[in-house]
Amino acid sequence: MIGLWDTTGNEVVKALAAERRSAGGVASGMALTLIVVVDERRVREAEAAATIAAATHPCRLLVVVRSEFERDRSRLDAEIVVGGRLGPCEAVVLRMYGRLALHAESVVMPLLVPDVPVVAWWHGEPPAEIATDFLGVVADRRITDTAQAPDPIAALRLRAQDYVPGDTDLAWTRITPWRTLVAGAFDSTVAAVTDATVVAPAKDPTAALMSGWLASRLGIAPTLSPTDQWPRMRSVALRCANGDELSIVRDDGTAQFRRSGQDERTMPLTRRPLGDELAEELRRLDSDEIYAEALGAATGYSGLAARTGRRVHVWKDPATAERAEAGISAHSGTSTHA
Repeated sequence: MIGLWDTTGNEVVKALAAERRSAGGVASGMALTLIVVVDERRVREAEAAATIAAATHPCRLLVVVRSEFERDRSRLDAEIVVGGRLGPCEAVVLRMYGRLALHAESVVMPLLVPDVPVVAWWHGEPPAEIATDFLGVVADRRITDTAQAPDPIAALRLRAQDYVPGDTDLAWTRITPWRTLVAGAFDSTVAAVTDATVVAPAKDPTAALMSGWLASRLGIAPTLSPTDQWPRMRSVALRCANGDELSIVRDDGTAQFRRSGQDERTMPLTRRPLGDELAEELRRLDSDEIYAEALGAATGYSGLAARTGRRVHVWKDPATAERAEAGISAHSGTSTHA
């Protein structure tokens, strides 16, 4: 590992090139550039996930940590790891302070691997508008996680409102095993589904997307039955036109599959590590139309997949916004007398 403290973007580029040469050309065969936007307290967690993902998708990992926008003096600290503890990838952890943090692209852009796709992943609460983050605008694919938001269902609506092809969410990735089990249940039947019920906590974004997927695929209006007894989605039940009923119930890392006239079966349904979820999303670099349809059905937005696939950067200064909010608060606490 190489540590560069109070450095510049040019010095980071030079140090990375030198480390690549000494490591023997690790960069050959890079499939993509992965930009991770993360808070300082979750950097190690993001690195651990990226290590798993890089095992199947060799990449250049750029971890961007931005803080203290109002600091008088800008500063850049960097850590460079090539083919080391983070697996078969090149990793640069960039800690930006002061006004430099508002222009992260000035450091990140020269570090992108030429002629390969760029994926941006926000490991934390996603931005309300991705266009306000230049790192998302330059990315070919953008990964958020609405489960990290204070109100995940409201965050899903924001994702639909802000959606352009190429966006995706890890809440969607987490229901891949559920969707696989449900789809597999129809290998031996042609009966139409007339009703569906999803049992989950009221603020579970995976349940909302599961309902949206069923609605978009089957043309029905699923019922979401809220429960406080389970931390995440508990079960999916379907009823068919011929009277058959089938259900999938989560039970401690497995799923109990029940169907009318058949014996109950036990199938695997484990919670995957974050790195496996990230690796799944890195397998495709085009737009996910099925996700767009499910998100639209879950939030009431239509035609998401038909939107243009490009964003125009919208400048936003968090420091200015914080000062404006402080001014409004101060003003609201004063009174004038004639």
